[in-house]
Amino acid sequence: MNKAWQDLQEALGGLHTRIVQSEATQLTLLEQQDPSLPWHPGIRNMLHYLALRNIDLRLLQDALSDAGLSSLGRAESHVLDSVQCTLQILRAALQIPPADFSGTTAITREQGQQALTNNTLALLGSPPHQRSTHIMVTLSGDRVDDFDFFRNLLTAGMNIARINCAHDDPAIWQRLAEQVRTASRDTGQPCRILADLAGHKIRTGPLPEVPGVIHLSPERDRLGRLQTPAQMTVLACHKEMALSPAGVDCLLLMASGSAMPQQGEDLLCHDTRGKERVLVVERIEGQIITLQAMQGCYFTAGNPWQSRRRRHVQGHFVGIPQSALPLHLEVDDQLLLQSQPGPGAPAQKSRPARISCTLPEVVAQLPVGQAVWMDDGKIAAMVMEQTPEGALLRITKTKPGGARLQAGRGLNFPGLALNLPALSAKDLEDLDTIIPLADLIGFSFVENAEHMRGMLEALRQRQGEHLGVIAKIETAGAFHKLPEILLAALGRQPMGIMIARGDLAVEVGPERLAEVQEEILWLAEAAHLPVIWATQVLEQLTKKGVISRPEFTDAAMGVRAECVMLNKGPYAVEAVHTLNDILIRMQAHQHKKFSRLRALHWGASTVPASQ
Repeated sequence: MNKAWQDLQEALGGLHTRIVQSEATQLTLLEQQDPSLPWHPGIRNMLHYLALRNIDLRLLQDALSDAGLSSLGRAESHVLDSVQCTLQILRAALQIPPADFSGTTAITREQGQQALTNNTLALLGSPPHQRSTHIMVTLSGDRVDDFDFFRNLLTAGMNIARINCAHDDPAIWQRLAEQVRTASRDTGQPCRILADLAGHKIRTGPLPEVPGVIHLSPERDRLGRLQTPAQMTVLACHKEMALSPAGVDCLLLMASGSAMPQQGEDLLCHDTRGKERVLVVERIEGQIITLQAMQGCYFTAGNPWQSRRRRHVQGHFVGIPQSALPLHLEVDDQLLLQSQPGPGAPAQKSRPARISCTLPEVVAQLPVGQAVWMDDGKIAAMVMEQTPEGALLRITKTKPGGARLQAGRGLNFPGLALNLPALSAKDLEDLDTIIPLADLIGFSFVENAEHMRGMLEALRQRQGEHLGVIAKIETAGAFHKLPEILLAALGRQPMGIMIARGDLAVEVGPERLAEVQEEILWLAEAAHLPVIWATQVLEQLTKKGVISRPEFTDAAMGVRAECVMLNKGPYAVEAVHTLNDILIRMQAHQHKKFSRLRALHWGASTVPASQ
């Protein structure tokens, strides 16, 4: 036993020396690069953690565990102290005088956890009394005037409201922020606002537009019997408008001299297939008419209609917006990613399908063999060659039967350094709008320390140093350079990390996402920084009102982060209620990597009382 413990003491002593020497070397280099480097416990502890994890410790970990000692498997927040405490126990067991660690800087487990708590409070504010993990909800611009929605989100448990600057406009952002602040005052529930910059999100360009179609589909039971008629809302008018007003599906254009349809009246029409259909005037409110259809039908602009009993009451459907025609792509199809902006086009006899992107200058940077992922990974391709018109891609993966590529879908180029500035022109313009509105700034597509320094400088120039910065880790490059990104901001400004699992899964591959998100959690804890667990949490519940079993498990795993983010959806309030319940239950069992031993309900005996 003494020989085994002596070997452990020597191995752990060597590890301690390695950590201390690595810290000294790295701090010297960092101070040379940045003389203003602030002293921050998270900086030293993160350097300790990086030195600890730079070698494979599995054999040492097993040996420590077999000896009944700390295996170092939960030392993220207090690395050096954990090593030193274990060493002192080994030395005491071997009757060796305790080591002198007075020359080292080590924080205890309690100090590390307190540092994380303090940083979380500074960045995210106080969580509710019963729950330690914050809940963030993405706001939807189409709910901006529904004040009860904001109140209900807060009373259900939302702590942070997210405004996505990739959508809507500054007027909507301003109104959303006002609604959150007002609802927070009315309910007494504190709520911070995160404004998420759009960043250099590269998306597919426009596609040819075709006439829009309205499809009415009545609800039927399994025997085909009518249950609920289909409805559409129209605005009756004698003059066509450039745009249909909000809240109506299209315009019911009446011919010259035509009278207004009446309630209960049947309107006869032929749909796009030439099939005769009857639309019943179910309700009239001023010029707004609600029509009901008992049969399925398709309408496009120009389809005529006429009253069944009053032949002079007639006209056309107009004001149906055009829609973009998606590209249908299958495996081995070719797709030209255009180097110039402009509308795409489907494949023709001698030409492949084509599409542009929102950052045309990136196309020329794509090397042959570069992987290209489209629409959140639904379509995969590879660069075959560079041509004068752009990069020619070969589709390598779609769902069975092919996939449809729409305009405005995301493009990812895993592993490719795009050499883009930290902030786009839109980001800089948006900062001027959102700094007075927000408490936190979401930094999209941060890639390196230079990017982070650029963000901090942009905030400084706009007197935004008081705002917290959330580094969104959504590319493979950002993941690999995460330590330098953190070092660029630690101690200078309130900071946190978002694991943006959507784009990150595309970049690193879905098979590796689970591993990568764990490593981000570990490094963030070593730096004493809060983490936001984001993307598709309770997605089906939020969008469809139903929940799947895997979603429960995923949401429960989020308790290891300091905040869990929900996307927008019609059932967002219900999702907050459910997430609140899950997080309260799980926090009694789990804190970061540490499994908490709350008493289990089975009790002290498994033997039935009758025996």
